[in-house]
Amino acid sequence: MDKFYHSVRLDADLCKGCINCIKRCPTEAIRVRNGKAQINSKFCIDCGECIRVCPHHAKYAIYDKLEEMKKYEYTIALPAPSLYSQFNNLDDVNIVLNALLRMGFDDVFEVSAAAELVSEATRNYLADHRDQLPVISTACPSVVRLIRVRFPNLISHMLPLNPPVEVAAMLAARQAMEKTGLPREKIGIFFISPCPSKVTYIKSPLGNEYSQVDAVLAIKDVYPQLLSRMKAVGTDYPEIGTSGKIGISWGRSGGESSGLLSENYLAADGIENVIRVLEDLEDQKFTNLEFVELNACNGGCVGGVLTVENPYVAETKLKRLRRYMPVARTHMDHEAEAVIPWTTGVQYEPVFNLGKNMMESFSRLNRVERLCKKLPGLDCGSCGAPTCKALAEDIARGNAKETDCVYYLRENLHKLSEEVSILAEDLADGDRGGQETLRILKDYIQRISDEMNLLDRKDEEREQED
Repeated sequence: MDKFYHSVRLDADLCKGCINCIKRCPTEAIRVRNGKAQINSKFCIDCGECIRVCPHHAKYAIYDKLEEMKKYEYTIALPAPSLYSQFNNLDDVNIVLNALLRMGFDDVFEVSAAAELVSEATRNYLADHRDQLPVISTACPSVVRLIRVRFPNLISHMLPLNPPVEVAAMLAARQAMEKTGLPREKIGIFFISPCPSKVTYIKSPLGNEYSQVDAVLAIKDVYPQLLSRMKAVGTDYPEIGTSGKIGISWGRSGGESSGLLSENYLAADGIENVIRVLEDLEDQKFTNLEFVELNACNGGCVGGVLTVENPYVAETKLKRLRRYMPVARTHMDHEAEAVIPWTTGVQYEPVFNLGKNMMESFSRLNRVERLCKKLPGLDCGSCGAPTCKALAEDIARGNAKETDCVYYLRENLHKLSEEVSILAEDLADGDRGGQETLRILKDYIQRISDEMNLLDRKDEEREQED
């Protein structure tokens, strides 16, 4: 598996070279070079924040289409809990589940049911590993990837359990093979996802060698297909739902923690808040914490970029939907217990190091500090990097130049222009050779002036785009 596979992609033809994405990227994975954005695959964690903020729709997520269903003899839908929060006035998840069957799926296995199993396994893990507290949730793939590349000291605190979608896929595949007698390759497991982060997990999982999910559909693609079929379900439909409050709650921030039946937890959503919590965890600023739930998207999974509803409205809908549900309807057995733990570990990926070894890194770090003193410290983004420090690091790595900074370049051009003007005056009364030198210097001054005017025009264009 490619350890840096990404579902978030860039359409260079649509990119206008604005700096919205570089300012919002939490890992500073994006640069604007030659008027186009570029994504550093080693830094990207597929949080989808660039998709959310790009005004030109140049960033997009790749996922599978509904036509993939035709490749399999037997298909199973895995609806994420956040799917239920997309519909108005929904009071029974069985309406959505039956509509999925009307769409053409042969069976449905709720991810929320698997979430209840993971919650139970997490409670057991916390009880058996008191020496490793606090434990950090691994349900959000973007958070796992962020810890892997930026917070190596926290890797040992990550919960070594599969996310609910993977548990659901494993159990659904086993049940389908027993029920139909078909081999695994003829059974298609389709996850209906709220975000590109989970698409990346399916294609290149952490904690497992490979995923049992065969295809990933976007909620925003499935949503319009379900609307008409939900109306056709009517009032007389079979109850096929197998989850309760605990499982459904996983769709919003704090839902996973609420299933632990403990008050010693912290839940944070939004990638910037996540980074702040991880930094504080690394500095050991928290005490008496047992569990840390982190979601890259605002509001949790209901805030994924592949959804259609406002995340805060969706969160309210989810709370209303779970009001009259039982606490839990799915419980651990030997079959489920066997598929929940990770089969492989997560290794630190030092992608942010400045050099290939410690000596080179220290040397470049010293240069970065010197460069930061020379640069204006405005963090304007005009150079194509999100901050002056990021530009300094790019220069130290050999990926940028000092003159990429507009303000640094303009200041040096002004100084050079003044020095040349003084020299030209000294040569004005000289001999014929001096006159020729003066002509060359005047041409040089004119070129400098033209460059400065070009910089001014670029600044005006950026201001108009903003």
